[in-house]
Amino acid sequence: MSQDFDVIIIGSGPGGYVSAIRAAQLGLKTAIIEREALGGVCLNWGCIPTKALLRSAEVYRQMRHAKDYGLSANPGFDLGAIVKRSRAIAGQLSSGVKYLMKKNKITVIEGFAHLEAGRPAPKVVVGESSYQAAHVILATGARARTIPAAGLKPDGKTIWTAKEAMIPKTMPGSLLVVGSGAIGMEFASFYNAFGVDVTVVEMMDRILPAEDEEISALACKAFEKQGMTILTGTQVSDVKSDGKRVTASIGGQTQVFDRMILAIGIVGNVEHMGLEALGVQIDRSHIVVDEFSRTNVPGLYAIGDVTTPPWLAHKASHEGVICVEKIAGLEPHPLDANRIPGCTYCQPQIASVGLTEAQAKQAGYKTRIGRFPFIGNGKAIALGEPEGLIKTVFDANTGELLGAHMIGAEVTELIEGYTIAMGLETTEKELMETVFPHPTLSEMMHESVLAAWERALHI
Repeated sequence: MSQDFDVIIIGSGPGGYVSAIRAAQLGLKTAIIEREALGGVCLNWGCIPTKALLRSAEVYRQMRHAKDYGLSANPGFDLGAIVKRSRAIAGQLSSGVKYLMKKNKITVIEGFAHLEAGRPAPKVVVGESSYQAAHVILATGARARTIPAAGLKPDGKTIWTAKEAMIPKTMPGSLLVVGSGAIGMEFASFYNAFGVDVTVVEMMDRILPAEDEEISALACKAFEKQGMTILTGTQVSDVKSDGKRVTASIGGQTQVFDRMILAIGIVGNVEHMGLEALGVQIDRSHIVVDEFSRTNVPGLYAIGDVTTPPWLAHKASHEGVICVEKIAGLEPHPLDANRIPGCTYCQPQIASVGLTEAQAKQAGYKTRIGRFPFIGNGKAIALGEPEGLIKTVFDANTGELLGAHMIGAEVTELIEGYTIAMGLETTEKELMETVFPHPTLSEMMHESVLAAWERALHI
């Protein structure tokens, strides 16, 4: 059986399904192939269900501090109900993607795709069926990285990846989180909120190593204040499980935990698809592409986590739109990775875009740095969230906004203001002249800009 399409997309995560919708909007006959649930890891086992879990943790935290707001509460929690809510939300959104595919007349093919040589693009084989398209887009995503030699491999019982950590049957008494990036710190935050004794180990010299150093330091203090044990510049090895508990050597000392979560990065899903036979260029499990997501094989493209960093859902979606628009003959702008915001939904939240202070200086910029603390903002105090910081990095010579870094309540919602400003090539002058509503957390964004030129009004 053979069918022809203009575009075939392999993988239905945020990169894949968004690409399919945009292709259909542009009049291209489109098919999408998925081996599991529509929506990929993000909707089913990543971004969305974890945020549902973290929301439960946030509400529980607030209930435990009810007296701070003049209220009374005697909070408890039902772990099964928390997990059930998270899974229901994931299911709802996966069904939403199914509706969008039907609405846009996109053919959905279930199964695992294998590529074979063909023209004008590789032939796609799924089971007993084969499909041909002028353009094939790989959106196969990635999975958790493991290091079997050190015992850092999941067993589904005591040693978890993010997937197992989302559906615990019981709350562990103690938890070791290996890796302090966004995934690691979000799970550390969730379990810590419900009273688990959490230890986070990071081999780099600070947690959240991709963030601005000042923000990382503030985050570390906040997590330690919450009761977490944070170990940096430390490695985990000799991990062993007896099916009930985990023993690990941490910095040369043996410790025992009820559960372990591996959050040490990702590897691209590139295996068993025939990519090697086609000669697709792959670098450390990730497919090499150009600015329009084209691989070195004619007619074959790749987007999202299976390609270059940053490995973020919104990057995958935007990449997919650019890729499809280029295929359709439009003239989209290439993606600027420096203008992609990153968000970590732990408590406190962390968000950033652009260059850190250190990166800006290393790039040769003469910088102006603005800082404004949450304690100086009326809305933050009224919310009972007075701890946090907004930091801005400017080119002192031109006023260009080079980067912005935040820690505190709802900063994942605030960061897009600076992202838009960077996209519009706004300088400090326009930002200073912008009127921010009062009382809001966003006023701190204005004050941080003013502070970079020693004009802050409320500190």
